[in-house]
Amino acid sequence: MKGKKINILAIFIAISVVGAFIKIPSFIGSVALDSFPSLIAGVFFGGLAGGMVAAFGHLVSALIGGLPLGMFHLFIALEMFILVVMYTKIYHMGNKIVSYLFFVLANAAILPLPFLWLLGKGFYISMVPVLLIGAVLNGIIAQLLMPRLERFRRVWGEVKQ
Repeated sequence: MKGKKINILAIFIAISVVGAFIKIPSFIGSVALDSFPSLIAGVFFGGLAGGMVAAFGHLVSALIGGLPLGMFHLFIALEMFILVVMYTKIYHMGNKIVSYLFFVLANAAILPLPFLWLLGKGFYISMVPVLLIGAVLNGIIAQLLMPRLERFRRVWGEVKQ
């Protein structure tokens, strides 16, 4: 069962890498459609699995974008890991709309808060709209795909955390 889970997560990571190439236009270059596979993986296989996909997806997206924030991207990857774990917990409590709103608002406004002090008010204000667009798109894609992928859970089997 463990090998099966690793293979499935590798597929979600690969999809995240493909999404990392689809950028949301911004000066930073690391905002992309790399998060939706992590949301799906989190719902189907647990928060830790989704968090790993999110962290890896962000690092690849940042690498493709030229690592504009340098080592700060490791911190952002950790934030994305925690965000997807929390999203998954809320989703599994039966609050699908609340989980989506949480993901969007946290990704757009809360996760960049440390950069308000690290890089200044201008950076934060310029990033929030771009992150909001990216989070909305990633969340919508995940919400649209999850019901369609549900039937594949029989093929994947019950893969526990």
